[in-house]
Amino acid sequence: MSTPDIDSMSLAKSIRDLRTRQKVTVRQLAARIDRSIGFISQIERGLSQPTVEDLHSISQALGVTYSYFISPAQPPQKQWVTSPEERRTLSFARGVSDRVISPNISSQLIMLETVLEPGADFGDRQIIESTEQGGYVLEGELTLWIADEEVVVCAGEGFQIPSGIPCRCANRNKGFTRVLWVYS
Repeated sequence: MSTPDIDSMSLAKSIRDLRTRQKVTVRQLAARIDRSIGFISQIERGLSQPTVEDLHSISQALGVTYSYFISPAQPPQKQWVTSPEERRTLSFARGVSDRVISPNISSQLIMLETVLEPGADFGDRQIIESTEQGGYVLEGELTLWIADEEVVVCAGEGFQIPSGIPCRCANRNKGFTRVLWVYS
């Protein structure tokens, strides 16, 4: 059985529905995240995928956590464990995808397996998380910019970033990079 994928249309519908419920116009959302109205419109119609950075900005602008957009439609069969076929994947622009590993993403700990294709990155701007985060590089190399300091994390190495510290990341190699990402 394959992993359920959160396609562009599902993500588009989630963003559009949340924005509409909150009575936020496309123009207002675009202004809040410093993007064009056309950009928001393309995402909401499923014609374009946001980057990790864009989805993070949208979630903050609409007052929800990033995990709001990757919540499974149905809870896992077991309360404490997720099986590979129960995990959902969210694919982003710029060659990044997240697979939800946590059985319950509404708790205080969220685990994601992030895969970055060769040359992929989260976006051009730094992301500031309101929670502490860390990771363990399972495969490849991850380049992090933490408060503008460049750090290369290799397979078998871990990292931790306190809340409120700006960061961004990229895979600057020819192979795939896989990271177990943990948010508190």
